[in-house]
Amino acid sequence: METPARNLIGKGTVIKGDVESSGDIRVDGHLIGSLKSNGKIVVGQTGVIEGDLTCKQADISGVVKGVLKCDELTSLKATSKVEVDMTTKQLYIEVGAVFTGKCQMSQTAPQPVK
Repeated sequence: METPARNLIGKGTVIKGDVESSGDIRVDGHLIGSLKSNGKIVVGQTGVIEGDLTCKQADISGVVKGVLKCDELTSLKATSKVEVDMTTKQLYIEVGAVFTGKCQMSQTAPQPVK
């Protein structure tokens, strides 16, 4: 079985457009557009996403603005600042995280990336 790819959008990089990945992806740069992954999305402390996220797991330490649909666990770290309408199975929020928006806890998963 093939190991899914691990992808990185580095600090200082700005991408305008939609990104899809079958593997995990880490964002330390700035993405303006949607991001879909069948794996885990990690937004580092310097990461900014302005758009919709669809993933299996989300680990957020940076800034996210948009709609977030997560199959399993969404973790908002102490340094995170999120303005989202979120659907997730589980939610973990550290002290210090800033969360603005709404959250719907759901047992049903969003549609996977094809």
